[in-house]
Amino acid sequence: MRKFLIAGHGHFASGLKSALDIITGETDRIWVIDAYTEENRSIEDNVRAIASQIRSDDDLVVFTDLMGGSITNQVVRNLDLARVHVLSGTNFPLLIDLVLSDPDTPTSEAIESALTAAREQIVYVNKILKNHTTDD
Repeated sequence: MRKFLIAGHGHFASGLKSALDIITGETDRIWVIDAYTEENRSIEDNVRAIASQIRSDDDLVVFTDLMGGSITNQVVRNLDLARVHVLSGTNFPLLIDLVLSDPDTPTSEAIESALTAAREQIVYVNKILKNHTTDD
């Protein structure tokens, strides 16, 4: 089974999860780590607690907010990466695409497809609108 962890600074992760629940419905396959909030539990403790719930035949896709940040570093240090896929610089389209991806598609293939689609969603809307109005 494919499971997911969203981890980020502040309430980045729970905010993404809240928005995701509106689109996909709530699921028990997604965990959240809101780092450096009022909760005093360490990132390492959170990651280890989640890792203990992953079965050997599960794939875990981890979405983090910032490459090179403490959260991504702790995830990499504290998870066996054999069946863990860490994606940094997460955006909402990436999250939606992977959570809704076909479970029969190999995780690495689903990730590559979702990354391509997510990159296409990062656009400067003003420029598009300006080009659109000059074409009319």
